Amino acid sequence: MTTPYPFTALVGQDDLRLALLLNAVSPAVGGVLVRGEKGTAKSTAVRALSALLPEVPVVAGCRFSCDPKAADPNCPDGPHEAGGATARPARMVELPVGASEDRLVGALDIERALAEGVKAFEPGLLADAHRGILYVDEVNLLHDHLVDLLLDAAAMGASYVEREGVSVRHAARFLLVGTMNPEEGELRPQLLDRFGLTVEVAASRETDQRVEVVRRRLAYDDDPEGFAGRWHEDEGALRERVVAARALLPQVTLGDAALRQIAATCAAFEVDGMRADIVMARTATALAAWAGRTDVQSEDVRQAALLALPHRRRRNPFDAPGLDEDKLDETLEEARQDEPSEEPEPPEGDDDPDGGGPDGGPDGGGGGQPPADGPDSPAPDLPAQNQGRGPDESAAPQEPAPAPGGAAGEQQAVRAGEPFRTKMLSVPGIGEGAAGRRSRARTEHGRTTGSRRPRGALTKLHLAATVQAAAPHQKARGRSGTGLVVRRDDLRQATREGREGNLVLFVVDASGSMAARQRMSAVKGAVLSLLLDAYQRRDKVGLVTFRGTGAEVALPPTSSVDAAAARLESLPTGGRTPLAAGLLKAHDVLRVERLRDAARRPLVVVVTDGRATGGVEPVAQAGRAARLFAADKVASVVVDCESGYVRLGLAGQLAGELGATAVTLDELRADSIAGLVKDVQTMNSPSRRAA
Repeated sequence: MTTPYPFTALVGQDDLRLALLLNAVSPAVGGVLVRGEKGTAKSTAVRALSALLPEVPVVAGCRFSCDPKAADPNCPDGPHEAGGATARPARMVELPVGASEDRLVGALDIERALAEGVKAFEPGLLADAHRGILYVDEVNLLHDHLVDLLLDAAAMGASYVEREGVSVRHAARFLLVGTMNPEEGELRPQLLDRFGLTVEVAASRETDQRVEVVRRRLAYDDDPEGFAGRWHEDEGALRERVVAARALLPQVTLGDAALRQIAATCAAFEVDGMRADIVMARTATALAAWAGRTDVQSEDVRQAALLALPHRRRRNPFDAPGLDEDKLDETLEEARQDEPSEEPEPPEGDDDPDGGGPDGGPDGGGGGQPPADGPDSPAPDLPAQNQGRGPDESAAPQEPAPAPGGAAGEQQAVRAGEPFRTKMLSVPGIGEGAAGRRSRARTEHGRTTGSRRPRGALTKLHLAATVQAAAPHQKARGRSGTGLVVRRDDLRQATREGREGNLVLFVVDASGSMAARQRMSAVKGAVLSLLLDAYQRRDKVGLVTFRGTGAEVALPPTSSVDAAAARLESLPTGGRTPLAAGLLKAHDVLRVERLRDAARRPLVVVVTDGRATGGVEPVAQAGRAARLFAADKVASVVVDCESGYVRLGLAGQLAGELGATAVTLDELRADSIAGLVKDVQTMNSPSRRAA
């Protein structure tokens, strides 16, 4: 077994280490989500944590790690007799991103269950992780059906395996720790909320610290055991501190003042639900125990907010996680001042009622507000909109600074309009791509549409088809009792139809004809809305733009919708309209993606007014490029951005060449009454193509 890297040998990453240690002290905190760029010791820190956890008492021989003092009465290995207790190290179980459902929850032998009535169950990773750590590296890439199972287990503290009326249940309470690189996509909101704490990690920019990281890593790679031995005493001391904090935890008091601060903070940052309040309370209590105190103080509440709230305050997928620390400090101070007090109000003649005592006068440095950092700092009683400016600036109008050279030029990027809910766009036919929520596909989950012989291990039994296959052979198999004699060849796998995620490739016209500020703002708002829809439907997205003399891949196909939104926001406009170049670039992107992932079907969204200028015969070239998509039967839609009373209908002509149909920006809205509900299935129908 490989010697793990010592936890105490980690350099920097103070927030990450603290979050992991707080969960070691109080597993009820709910786990940690570690977000950060690649190569920042995320996985190393998590794997090192398990060595610090105390041993776990278990029932000897129980595959489900039952507690001898409170054994699960429904344990598949039970009932357990008194005695026979033993202790083992706490486990850290890793869930691979590509794991099967059976590997996660366990496998039930359907053949024995039907033929013999025996619940032959092989435990999965959830059983192994019970009373330990379940670690998911690249958790944002986890398939939806595995996420659903994790959510169920985390909510109920138990795992259920049910197959055609035969079920097994076992306890599954674990510390969920996940790591992710935000560049590769975000988490579903439901799973994001299940993580108690979150931390952002990044590589240090300090030379000395980076040197020390490299020095320690090279020493560990050369001699893992020798390196770990040099940190043995530090590891032991930290392990003892974790044990001591766990013992102190039940004695920690969470007073009304701290509770009011917690509630006020969660309300001020408008987090959904009450889970944030509960997690903050548990985290603040664990912080007090970690510090060796029995009372929760204001600094505990502040640190708990910084760890528990950033990932819960995101209102949409394009909001950057984080917390305004100035607002946090103001909220905590206001909650402290709003505490019920029996002290009398100051007399009317008091020169400084807000001074807070003899040190709060003009010459004192105290008071309820912390002292200002400099002479230009705002007074505590300035309105919120004037914070950060001097007294002489408070009345100045807040106009944005003009761009160099006066008015914004043609090349200047404009902000996207307000996003909206879009109509459903889907790819026709039935695919077999990655699970998602857009187009019809044959999947492991969904409604049952038929049966087939299993290829490999049986995962979803089609009971009726299995009985029908076995029934004609009962006499030949010597059936004498009431049970059905079932052989392996009789088993039938259920075929199911669900939804898949697609590759949504945006081809955006950024030429001068689109450069009017209000118009381009509306166009960007529409594309942003489609990106939000792609995020919710678990698609990959790509972005091709064309303007001036050519086209470029602004964003290669990726799962990071955030990255696409950022590229869209900074997209400048101007120049001619090389429509053909944009279509040819998009066609080339699709060709490469087919080689990488042939099962993921594409959906091309062309956002343009249909104009084509520049080069030789630009309109004819655009038509020939569009017919390449039609020949490959690529599902596509044209978002017609033409505006004004006089319309040329060029986007409609382009849609005809593509084998698609144009929709206006207004028709793209889900709540639009401008026309019937349109999706790509009707857009690409033979009758429309013929027209």
